[in-house]
This record gives sequence, structure tokens and C-alpha cells, in this order.
Amino acid sequence: MQRDGLVHLLERSRDPAFTLTPDGDIWSWNVPAERLFGYRAAEALNQPFTRLLKPRGALGRPVDEEYCRLAVREGSVPSFEMQVTTHSGRDIWLSVTVLVLEALRSSPALLVHLTHDITLVKRREALAQELVETARRLLATTSEVRQLSPVAALSEQERRVLRALAQGQMASEVTKKLGISAQTLRNHLHHINQKLGTHSRLEAVTHALRRKLI
Repeated sequence: MQRDGLVHLLERSRDPAFTLTPDGDIWSWNVPAERLFGYRAAEALNQPFTRLLKPRGALGRPVDEEYCRLAVREGSVPSFEMQVTTHSGRDIWLSVTVLVLEALRSSPALLVHLTHDITLVKRREALAQELVETARRLLATTSEVRQLSPVAALSEQERRVLRALAQGQMASEVTKKLGISAQTLRNHLHHINQKLGTHSRLEAVTHALRRKLI
């Protein structure tokens, strides 16, 4: 693929995309990348990627340019998740796919980074994990489970609703997953709260976990 053609193709992409040299310097930077990261192409081009966005891996460790050199040597690199800091100081999460273009006679190899913002997904995962950990701590520090008053049995569909909510899924995701309408979901939540003696979906999920109903 011609390098100019690559830039044209990336400019037409709706997702943020940029290209790095084997040393980690920014070679191309499309308009969606400008919008997401807050840097104009003129500010980003030829800058070290690690200095501009301060990338970190899934465990919080800094990502350096060594992965670029490794990708060039190996000819590929697995897709991965990365956290970066935008121009405004906001930390966001990206899902990154890297395509390696072989070197030409007069140009070095290039690493095309196709990215997708997964910040909201990561936040939901963190909230769901926090909810589960809170419920587990309650179970570990109290014998209340044995003393809880009996509750009306939940239907299997009601259990599916609670399990989905416990995983941090939004209402729209639950309705799509279970193939039900928003009103049906509201009806299920009303019946669940009646059966468990709770007053909100968060309380219902917590009580269901404490009672080992899901």
C-alpha cells in the first residue's frame, strides 16, 4: 500500500487512528484522533507517542516504544487495551489493533494503530466489580444469611435479570440480551423488589447476592 494512500484511508476512518515509526514517533494522525485526544495533527506529528499520551498497559505500567520495535521484528502484535491521558488531562481506555507495514526502500516500517474508545465499558466493569466485592465483604463479615427471613421464590427470568445487572449491564443491554421490552424489564424489577423486600435495583442485586440467589 502506498504511504499517501494509507493516510487517505485513515482520514476516512470514523475511529481514531494513528501511525507510529519503529521508534514510537507519530507519523500520521487522523481527524477522529484529533477529536478524541485533543491534539491537532500539527501538534502530534513527529512527537514521541509515549511523551504525548503517556500510555499505560492494563496493569498500569507505562508502555514504551519497545513494543513498536518488537512488532516490527515479529511482523505483528496482538490486540491490546491501553490507557492514555488526553490533552485535557482526562484518562481514557482504548482497544488497540496494530497493523505492521513493511519498510520500503526509502521509508521505515510503519505501525498503524486502529483504536476504539472503551472508557465507558471499563467504568461499567469497575462498578460491577465494586458491587460484587461489596456484597462479598458483607457475606464475609456477617452471619445474616442464615437469619434472613424467607422470601418468595424468584423466577428463572428474574434471576437472569439480576445476574445481568450484577455484571454491570445497563437496562438497554439487559432488554436486548433477554429479548424483552423496557416495560417488561420494569415489571420484572417491580416483582423482584416485592419478593426481596427491596426498593431499588442496586439493593435487589445486593440482597440477591447476600442470599445466594444468583
